[in-house]
Amino acid sequence: MKDFAGYIFDLDGTIYLGGHLIEGAAEVIESLQLRHKKILFLTNKTIESRDKYVAKLSGLGIKVGIDQILSPTLVTIRFLKEKHEDCKIYVIGEPLIKEEFKQAGFTFAASPEETDVVITSWDREFHYSHLDFAYQAIKKGAMVLATNPDRTCPTEGGDVPDCGGMIGAIEGATGKKIELIIGKPSIYMANAALESLQLNADQCLMTGDRIETDILMGKLAGLHTALVLTGITQKEDIPKSKYQPDYILNSVHDLLLEESIEETASALE
Repeated sequence: MKDFAGYIFDLDGTIYLGGHLIEGAAEVIESLQLRHKKILFLTNKTIESRDKYVAKLSGLGIKVGIDQILSPTLVTIRFLKEKHEDCKIYVIGEPLIKEEFKQAGFTFAASPEETDVVITSWDREFHYSHLDFAYQAIKKGAMVLATNPDRTCPTEGGDVPDCGGMIGAIEGATGKKIELIIGKPSIYMANAALESLQLNADQCLMTGDRIETDILMGKLAGLHTALVLTGITQKEDIPKSKYQPDYILNSVHDLLLEESIEETASALE
Protein backbone atom coordinates (compact mmCIF):
# COMPACT_ATOMS: atom_id res chain seq x y z
CA MET A 1 0.00 0.00 0.00
CA LYS A 2 1.27 3.44 -0.91
CA ASP A 3 1.68 6.22 1.60
CA PHE A 4 -1.13 8.80 1.58
CA ALA A 5 -1.28 12.45 2.64
CA GLY A 6 -4.85 12.10 3.92
CA TYR A 7 -6.70 9.29 5.66
CA ILE A 8 -10.51 9.29 5.80
CA PHE A 9 -12.17 6.84 8.17
CA ASP A 10 -15.68 5.62 8.71
CA LEU A 11 -16.45 5.21 12.42
CA ASP A 12 -19.04 2.52 13.29
CA GLY A 13 -17.70 -0.86 12.23
CA THR A 14 -14.31 0.60 11.30
CA ILE A 15 -12.85 2.40 14.34
CA TYR A 16 -15.23 1.04 16.95
CA LEU A 17 -18.26 -1.17 17.28
CA GLY A 18 -20.83 0.17 19.71
CA GLY A 19 -18.89 1.29 22.77
CA HIS A 20 -15.81 -0.83 22.12
CA LEU A 21 -12.72 0.21 20.19
CA ILE A 22 -11.68 -2.16 17.42
CA GLU A 23 -8.32 -3.62 18.38
CA GLY A 24 -5.42 -1.58 17.07
CA ALA A 25 -7.48 1.41 15.93
CA ALA A 26 -6.00 3.83 18.46
CA GLU A 27 -2.47 2.77 17.52
CA VAL A 28 -3.23 3.35 13.84
CA ILE A 29 -4.50 6.88 14.43
CA GLU A 30 -1.60 7.71 16.74
CA SER A 31 0.87 6.46 14.14
CA LEU A 32 -0.70 8.63 11.45
CA GLN A 33 -0.72 11.64 13.75
CA LEU A 34 2.96 11.16 14.57
CA ARG A 35 3.65 11.10 10.83
CA HIS A 36 1.69 14.37 10.45
CA LYS A 37 -0.93 12.86 8.18
CA LYS A 38 -4.26 14.63 7.71
CA ILE A 39 -7.10 12.62 9.27
CA LEU A 40 -10.86 12.95 8.93
CA PHE A 41 -13.66 10.81 10.36
CA LEU A 42 -16.93 10.48 8.45
CA THR A 43 -20.21 9.33 9.92
CA ASN A 44 -23.59 8.82 8.31
CA LYS A 45 -25.31 9.06 11.69
CA THR A 46 -27.53 12.01 12.55
CA ILE A 47 -28.43 10.91 16.09
CA GLU A 48 -25.14 11.97 17.71
CA SER A 49 -23.41 15.36 17.67
CA ARG A 50 -19.86 15.97 16.49
CA ASP A 51 -19.00 17.01 20.04
CA LYS A 52 -20.19 13.64 21.25
CA TYR A 53 -18.04 11.86 18.68
CA VAL A 54 -14.99 13.81 19.86
CA ALA A 55 -15.77 12.84 23.45
CA LYS A 56 -16.39 9.20 22.52
CA LEU A 57 -13.16 8.92 20.56
CA SER A 58 -11.26 10.61 23.38
CA GLY A 59 -12.69 8.11 25.84
CA LEU A 60 -11.47 5.32 23.57
CA GLY A 61 -7.96 6.78 23.46
CA ILE A 62 -8.16 8.69 20.16
CA LYS A 63 -7.56 12.43 20.46
CA VAL A 64 -9.17 14.47 17.67
CA GLY A 65 -10.74 17.89 17.22
CA ILE A 66 -14.31 18.66 16.18
CA ASP A 67 -13.06 19.85 12.78
CA GLN A 68 -11.95 16.26 12.13
CA ILE A 69 -15.53 14.95 12.32
CA LEU A 70 -17.80 15.30 9.29
CA SER A 71 -21.49 14.42 9.57
CA PRO A 72 -24.29 14.36 6.99
CA THR A 73 -26.17 16.95 9.05
CA LEU A 74 -23.33 19.43 8.63
CA VAL A 75 -23.07 18.72 4.90
CA THR A 76 -26.86 18.97 4.45
CA ILE A 77 -26.89 22.35 6.21
CA ARG A 78 -24.10 23.60 3.95
CA PHE A 79 -25.90 22.30 0.85
CA LEU A 80 -29.20 23.98 1.73
CA LYS A 81 -27.49 27.24 2.72
CA GLU A 82 -25.87 27.31 -0.71
CA LYS A 83 -28.76 26.08 -2.84
CA HIS A 84 -31.98 26.85 -0.89
CA GLU A 85 -31.04 29.42 1.73
CA ASP A 86 -34.55 30.69 2.57
CA CYS A 87 -36.37 27.36 2.39
CA LYS A 88 -38.86 26.16 4.98
CA ILE A 89 -38.06 22.63 6.07
CA TYR A 90 -39.76 19.58 7.51
CA VAL A 91 -37.38 17.17 9.24
CA ILE A 92 -37.98 13.49 9.83
CA GLY A 93 -35.39 12.95 12.50
CA GLU A 94 -34.55 12.99 16.17
CA PRO A 95 -34.26 16.09 18.38
CA LEU A 96 -30.53 16.56 17.75
CA ILE A 97 -30.74 17.08 13.99
CA LYS A 98 -33.73 19.40 14.42
CA GLU A 99 -31.78 21.47 16.95
CA GLU A 100 -28.79 21.66 14.60
CA PHE A 101 -31.00 22.98 11.79
CA LYS A 102 -32.61 25.43 14.20
CA GLN A 103 -29.21 26.73 15.30
CA ALA A 104 -28.24 27.09 11.63
CA GLY A 105 -31.15 29.51 11.20
CA PHE A 106 -33.62 27.42 9.22
CA THR A 107 -37.37 27.95 9.47
CA PHE A 108 -39.51 24.90 10.17
CA ALA A 109 -42.70 24.56 8.14
CA ALA A 110 -45.96 24.44 10.08
CA SER A 111 -47.87 22.64 7.31
CA PRO A 112 -47.20 20.55 4.22
CA GLU A 113 -48.43 23.43 2.04
CA GLU A 114 -45.61 25.74 3.14
CA THR A 115 -42.87 23.09 3.11
CA ASP A 116 -40.08 23.64 0.59
CA VAL A 117 -37.78 20.78 1.58
CA VAL A 118 -38.42 17.47 3.35
CA ILE A 119 -35.27 16.22 5.09
CA THR A 120 -35.29 12.50 5.83
CA SER A 121 -32.94 11.11 8.47
CA TRP A 122 -32.76 8.27 10.98
CA ASP A 123 -35.63 8.56 13.45
CA ARG A 124 -36.17 5.86 16.06
CA GLU A 125 -39.58 7.42 16.84
CA PHE A 126 -40.73 7.43 13.20
CA HIS A 127 -44.50 7.03 12.88
CA TYR A 128 -47.42 7.51 10.51
CA SER A 129 -47.89 11.24 11.11
CA HIS A 130 -44.31 11.87 9.93
CA LEU A 131 -44.93 9.87 6.78
CA ASP A 132 -48.25 11.59 6.08
CA PHE A 133 -46.79 15.10 6.53
CA ALA A 134 -43.88 14.27 4.22
CA TYR A 135 -46.17 12.64 1.65
CA GLN A 136 -48.54 15.63 1.56
CA ALA A 137 -45.63 18.08 1.27
CA ILE A 138 -43.97 16.12 -1.54
CA LYS A 139 -47.32 15.80 -3.36
CA LYS A 140 -47.54 19.60 -3.24
CA GLY A 141 -44.08 20.01 -4.76
CA ALA A 142 -41.64 19.95 -1.85
CA MET A 143 -38.12 18.79 -2.62
CA VAL A 144 -37.11 15.68 -0.67
CA LEU A 145 -33.61 14.63 0.33
CA ALA A 146 -32.09 12.10 2.70
CA THR A 147 -29.12 12.53 4.98
CA ASN A 148 -27.91 8.97 4.32
CA PRO A 149 -29.06 5.76 2.63
CA ASP A 150 -27.91 3.22 5.25
CA ARG A 151 -30.40 0.39 5.59
CA THR A 152 -28.95 -0.72 8.92
CA CYS A 153 -26.53 0.42 11.59
CA PRO A 154 -24.08 -2.04 13.21
CA THR A 155 -24.28 -2.37 17.00
CA GLU A 156 -22.76 -4.74 19.51
CA GLY A 157 -26.07 -6.57 19.67
CA GLY A 158 -26.46 -6.80 15.90
CA ASP A 159 -27.72 -4.58 13.09
CA VAL A 160 -30.68 -2.25 13.64
CA PRO A 161 -32.79 -0.37 11.05
CA ASP A 162 -31.36 2.97 9.95
CA CYS A 163 -32.47 5.81 7.66
CA GLY A 164 -33.13 3.36 4.84
CA GLY A 165 -36.33 2.39 6.62
CA MET A 166 -37.60 5.97 6.56
CA ILE A 167 -36.59 6.32 2.92
CA GLY A 168 -38.42 3.09 2.08
CA ALA A 169 -41.62 4.35 3.66
CA ILE A 170 -41.54 7.62 1.71
CA GLU A 171 -40.67 5.91 -1.55
CA GLY A 172 -43.40 3.36 -0.97
CA ALA A 173 -45.99 6.08 -0.39
CA THR A 174 -44.95 8.42 -3.22
CA GLY A 175 -43.92 5.77 -5.74
CA LYS A 176 -40.78 7.81 -6.45
CA LYS A 177 -37.12 7.36 -5.55
CA ILE A 178 -35.40 9.86 -3.27
CA GLU A 179 -32.73 10.94 -5.70
CA LEU A 180 -30.72 13.32 -3.53
CA ILE A 181 -28.62 11.69 -0.80
CA ILE A 182 -26.23 13.97 1.07
CA GLY A 183 -24.21 11.53 3.19
CA LYS A 184 -22.04 8.65 2.00
CA PRO A 185 -21.87 7.57 -0.82
CA SER A 186 -22.82 11.00 -2.15
CA ILE A 187 -20.26 13.10 -3.96
CA TYR A 188 -21.44 15.95 -1.69
CA MET A 189 -19.95 14.14 1.31
CA ALA A 190 -16.77 13.30 -0.59
CA ASN A 191 -16.28 16.88 -1.76
CA ALA A 192 -16.88 18.18 1.76
CA ALA A 193 -14.24 15.76 3.07
CA LEU A 194 -11.67 16.81 0.48
CA GLU A 195 -12.42 20.48 1.13
CA SER A 196 -11.88 19.89 4.84
CA LEU A 197 -8.57 18.10 4.25
CA GLN A 198 -7.46 20.55 1.53
CA LEU A 199 -6.21 17.62 -0.53
CA ASN A 200 -6.91 16.08 -3.92
CA ALA A 201 -8.76 12.79 -4.14
CA ASP A 202 -5.74 10.81 -5.33
CA GLN A 203 -3.84 11.86 -2.21
CA CYS A 204 -6.35 10.21 0.14
CA LEU A 205 -7.38 6.76 1.34
CA MET A 206 -11.01 6.11 2.32
CA THR A 207 -11.35 3.26 4.83
CA GLY A 208 -14.72 1.81 5.83
CA ASP A 209 -16.79 -1.31 6.37
CA ARG A 210 -19.55 -0.81 3.80
CA ILE A 211 -19.09 -1.35 0.08
CA GLU A 212 -22.36 0.41 -0.79
CA THR A 213 -21.45 3.63 1.04
CA ASP A 214 -17.77 3.94 2.03
CA ILE A 215 -16.23 2.19 -0.96
CA LEU A 216 -18.76 3.49 -3.49
CA MET A 217 -18.20 7.07 -2.33
CA GLY A 218 -14.47 6.60 -2.68
CA LYS A 219 -14.86 5.23 -6.19
CA LEU A 220 -17.20 8.04 -7.27
CA ALA A 221 -14.80 10.67 -5.95
CA GLY A 222 -11.55 9.12 -7.19
CA LEU A 223 -10.27 8.24 -3.71
CA HIS A 224 -8.20 5.17 -2.97
CA THR A 225 -10.32 2.74 -0.96
CA ALA A 226 -9.80 0.13 1.75
CA LEU A 227 -12.53 -2.18 3.01
CA VAL A 228 -12.34 -3.51 6.58
CA LEU A 229 -14.08 -6.74 7.55
CA THR A 230 -15.00 -5.67 11.09
CA GLY A 231 -18.43 -4.24 10.31
CA ILE A 232 -21.25 -4.85 7.85
CA THR A 233 -19.43 -6.28 4.81
CA GLN A 234 -18.01 -9.77 5.05
CA LYS A 235 -15.38 -11.29 2.77
CA GLU A 236 -17.90 -13.52 1.00
CA ASP A 237 -19.91 -10.41 0.04
CA ILE A 238 -17.06 -8.83 -1.90
CA PRO A 239 -17.12 -10.88 -5.14
CA LYS A 240 -20.84 -10.14 -5.50
CA SER A 241 -20.32 -6.39 -5.44
CA LYS A 242 -20.17 -4.16 -8.50
CA TYR A 243 -17.75 -1.92 -6.63
CA GLN A 244 -14.41 -3.37 -5.60
CA PRO A 245 -12.10 -1.83 -2.98
CA ASP A 246 -8.45 -1.25 -3.79
CA TYR A 247 -7.45 -2.95 -0.56
CA ILE A 248 -9.07 -5.48 1.77
CA LEU A 249 -8.13 -5.33 5.47
CA ASN A 250 -9.05 -7.75 8.22
CA SER A 251 -9.30 -4.63 10.39
CA VAL A 252 -8.04 -1.08 10.43
CA HIS A 253 -5.06 -2.38 12.40
CA ASP A 254 -3.72 -3.79 9.12
CA LEU A 255 -2.77 -0.26 8.15
CA LEU A 256 0.16 -0.78 10.56
CA LEU A 257 0.98 -4.13 9.01
CA GLU A 258 1.38 -3.28 5.36
CA GLU A 259 2.91 -6.61 4.54
CA SER A 260 -0.41 -8.29 5.46
CA ILE A 261 -2.50 -6.14 3.13
CA GLU A 262 -3.59 -7.81 -0.05
CA GLU A 263 -4.76 -6.10 -3.19
CA THR A 264 -8.35 -6.95 -4.04
CA ALA A 265 -7.45 -9.28 -6.86
CA SER A 266 -5.08 -11.46 -4.84
CA ALA A 267 -7.27 -11.40 -1.75
CA LEU A 268 -10.11 -13.02 -3.63
CA GLU A 269 -8.04 -15.80 -5.17
